[in-house]
Amino acid sequence: MATYAYLRVSTDAQDVENQKHGILEYANSHDLGKVVYIEDSASGKLNWTERKLGELINETAIAGDTVLFAEFSRIGRSTLQVLEVLKTALELNIQIHIAKDKIVMDDSIQSTIYATVLGLAAEIERNFIALRTKESIAKRKQELEDKGYFINAKGEKVTSLGRPRGKASVTKLDKREKEIKDYLKKGVSKRSIARIVECAPNTLYAWLKRKGY
Repeated sequence: MATYAYLRVSTDAQDVENQKHGILEYANSHDLGKVVYIEDSASGKLNWTERKLGELINETAIAGDTVLFAEFSRIGRSTLQVLEVLKTALELNIQIHIAKDKIVMDDSIQSTIYATVLGLAAEIERNFIALRTKESIAKRKQELEDKGYFINAKGEKVTSLGRPRGKASVTKLDKREKEIKDYLKKGVSKRSIARIVECAPNTLYAWLKRKGY
């Protein structure tokens, strides 16, 4: 059976040599035989199937072969990608060895435990990604609302009255103009007025500027 070593090649030559040294030392101590190095200079931002790693796992290596990595981070830039590679390799009966941590991913109980932990980490990562996406959308929505826009059900940017993209000619604050003027005459702070008329402070500031107050 063949033994392959996947190397993520960067502009740092010393880093590549360190990967090779660690892998060769591990292979010799575990009697894995001759190591065939697969060097990949493609960006880690690409999905693993679009890199030489995908070709190695899905085409080059066969059942019973071994693929070595210097460390988990060389497999992919996210836990999700690492878990996907490990899952694919195990399904193809390809052993994965992580030299730095001296971990063997096969059908053993130990590997099952590692895979379970990685699966949990991947789930946590998915939740974090979903949370960051949700927070980003909420922030963008608030920014648009402050400018008099909102996103409709079709995902289109429109004004609060559903008009095409552009400055709203009439806003909900126009209907409360007299009320707002009275508050200003009484010395009520703009931030307090914004709370009273139920709008974001920035929305009120923009409206007052447009009206010349």
